Amino acid sequence: MTGERVRIVRPWDWARPERPARREVLATVPELEEAKPPLLFVPGFGHGAWAFAEHWLGHAASRGFPAYALSLRGHGGSAPAPEATLRSYTHDVVQAAAGLPRQAVLVGHGAGARVVAHALARYPARAAVLVAPVLGGWGTLATALRRNPVGTLPAVFGGRLRLHRRQLFSRELPDGEARRYVSRLGRAGRRAQWQLVTGRQPEPAVGRPPVLVLGSPDDRVVSPAALTRAARRYASAPLLFPGMGHDLMLDARWREPIDAILDWLEKVPTPAAG
Repeated sequence: MTGERVRIVRPWDWARPERPARREVLATVPELEEAKPPLLFVPGFGHGAWAFAEHWLGHAASRGFPAYALSLRGHGGSAPAPEATLRSYTHDVVQAAAGLPRQAVLVGHGAGARVVAHALARYPARAAVLVAPVLGGWGTLATALRRNPVGTLPAVFGGRLRLHRRQLFSRELPDGEARRYVSRLGRAGRRAQWQLVTGRQPEPAVGRPPVLVLGSPDDRVVSPAALTRAARRYASAPLLFPGMGHDLMLDARWREPIDAILDWLEKVPTPAAG
């Protein structure tokens, strides 16, 4: 495939188009062009593009990958959107990816991995990476209520989902850094939060791109069993980073997972032109 911008449009998209919204996209590109595919990082609920700008964007660019991070509507520097849905978020990802100079790799974290899974049915990605994926369902809600009842219960009734330091980071991360990151967390749209539990599952990906699933067996948001189930959807096994928290891109050992992602991408075959 060449560098043309392509996206798949379904009849529903024509009948009920999403409202446009201002999207924040942060970018770090290599000093020298190496013809490597651009990466589009999609953060999970409550996080903005800043979560990838801290470490992963610059590191990816230092290895020759143009790196972009999107704030979903209602997050980071994107336009407020309290009534956003998973469909809205998917639209944001597809639009941002279609605007990149070449066929992109989509990298979704947490609930952003669920959004990426939906986007794969609309955008022919070069590849995809699901980091600590929260793919939804009633099991996701049950796990959240068991591990963080005080922070989760308000979200069930349309309030804000509140995640705490122990869920997101390992003990290796200094407390000052952890507090700074937690203080930047926002909230997802209430409809999107509920759709994460009750919404339809993603459609098959366009073009069957290779998909890497990775996470930590010590994640207090995503269980090892959930990681395994997510990987099985894509006929693979999860790549594990013991001792890390849910926010692998911000945790003390952030270099390990991003280097593993980039190493994997360098082995993905280049698609045939046409």
